[in-house]
Amino acid sequence: MQPEIGHEVLWVIRDCLSGEILLAKTLLSSKNEDLAALLLEVINILDVPIDGVVSDGQQSIRKAVGLALPSIAHGLCHYHYLKEAIKPIYEADRHAKKELKKKVRGLRDIERSVNNEDKDLATIIEDYCSAVRSSITNDGHPPLEASGLKLQENLTLIEQSLERMGKKSALPPPLVNLKHLLTKGLFATASLFSPVRVAYQWVDKASNILNNKIGLDAAGVKQSYQQLLTEMFQKKQKVGTLNTAIDNFIKTTHSYWSGLFHCYEIEDFPRTNNDLEHAFGMLRHHQRRCTGRKVAPSSLVIRGSVKKSLCHRY
Repeated sequence: MQPEIGHEVLWVIRDCLSGEILLAKTLLSSKNEDLAALLLEVINILDVPIDGVVSDGQQSIRKAVGLALPSIAHGLCHYHYLKEAIKPIYEADRHAKKELKKKVRGLRDIERSVNNEDKDLATIIEDYCSAVRSSITNDGHPPLEASGLKLQENLTLIEQSLERMGKKSALPPPLVNLKHLLTKGLFATASLFSPVRVAYQWVDKASNILNNKIGLDAAGVKQSYQQLLTEMFQKKQKVGTLNTAIDNFIKTTHSYWSGLFHCYEIEDFPRTNNDLEHAFGMLRHHQRRCTGRKVAPSSLVIRGSVKKSLCHRY
């Protein structure tokens, strides 16, 4: 947990099964030797065997684990891996979403024109406008969920609903304007979303393989994932301008490869370190409510004994 730049960083080692904080100590540097010393301190006081370590894949942590626990499985967080691997794809989705939102500006003028309609019709117009506004403001859970594609899908459904309504009876002017707004925006940004859609289909496949709901062993998961990487490499021209993003996905996967499959070999081994991230998030949430600060105040890190008690508490 790092507060403002220049302050000490709090390093936390946590038991994956019980959630118990084993060690929380501040360091001025993140040298491999310093982090390895923290791990060795835990090893020396634990009276139980260590089956494995899971981390977010930071290079200094990888090297520290290699120094302190050379024969122990080091699992790398699937969430952090995918977040890094799909970053260019996610950014392309964000860009497409931003451009689509630009094209559907003018919703406020349509809402203001409702005053000239009868009550029932005004309610219908307001509902359509609310649906568009809700779609625009709903970001989902990035980066694994493509909020841009979700926006395009929702606006397409609204446009199709207006199309069906127009076939039954003439649309009132506000809804004609709304349909024109949506049609224009969707058409203008269609080329931006096409490669993103193909890329996110592969991202969904990757996520499903790693979720492993069908219960494959480590070798089976590894084989399925290798087949996916081969497919992505051979068909990356389908994503057009995002072909370099596919190269980034494959390159990042090779960097994380050795730590992605331990969770299928060791019983109860977690796929992510999100539980630790959640513990930090809860602490930040309470601190933000108390202080209004978005980052951890330096006092949390500098006053180690206070921080340790907070870690145990949360």
